[in-house]
Amino acid sequence: MPPAYVRPYVKRHKNDATDAEAICEAVQRPGMRFVPVKTPDQQAGLMLHRTRHLFVRQRTAVSNSIRAYLAEIGIVAPVGRRGLDDLLRLIAEGTDQRILPPARSCLVALAIQLNALREQIRILDKRILDWQRTNEMAKRLVALPGVGPALATALVASVPDAKVFRSGRDFSAWVGLVPKQNSTGGKARLGNISKQGDRYLRSLFAAGALAVIKYAKQHGTEHRPWLAKLLERRPTKVAAVALANKLARMAWAMMASGQTHREPVALAR
Repeated sequence: MPPAYVRPYVKRHKNDATDAEAICEAVQRPGMRFVPVKTPDQQAGLMLHRTRHLFVRQRTAVSNSIRAYLAEIGIVAPVGRRGLDDLLRLIAEGTDQRILPPARSCLVALAIQLNALREQIRILDKRILDWQRTNEMAKRLVALPGVGPALATALVASVPDAKVFRSGRDFSAWVGLVPKQNSTGGKARLGNISKQGDRYLRSLFAAGALAVIKYAKQHGTEHRPWLAKLLERRPTKVAAVALANKLARMAWAMMASGQTHREPVALAR
């Protein structure tokens, strides 16, 4: 059971006896939700994703450090990977007189660390791709727009049984892509998305939705009327969250039913 669901049954103070009593009380509730047990393959897959995510965050931190240190001595590069690669070449050459020897030794160490992280991320990306190509469910999920090998394998690893969710809306709520409710007296009040559940899955869904919107803006939205109308009414990021919600529900339907993705009629023309 999620610990947050047991907490309301803890009476006073916190000790082993009180916790055990609260667990016994919570487990008997008919509406209690339980965490499905994952298989060893799913646990290994999640470890693969978490390790990659850690390396990506470390790569971002090291990149920002290199940019910040060089900016302090007046060396600024454009935003993006090309700008960072220019800085790395500048550090490797060692000809710029503005970089003193003590500072250059630190920057060289950071550059070595950054290149090592890039190589490890490349290796993990290849392993994720290999896993996606050998997993039947992951191969079906990549047919969804905005779903790549990373999101497909993350879904396979994170959701042992999609049928534990009653509907796609329940699954989307578990990911944290539905509005928060503060309703009372029969009056529905909806706010921003709840951001509950799996933060990693939510970020992948949002990134996939943004990729779909970017592609639609570049190649036209006439084949996606729902998305075109949404972009006319809402900002891009708001539309991306709505599209991510839609993609999550579609992914749940595929995992729960075992069916393949069928393009809508508007896209089949």
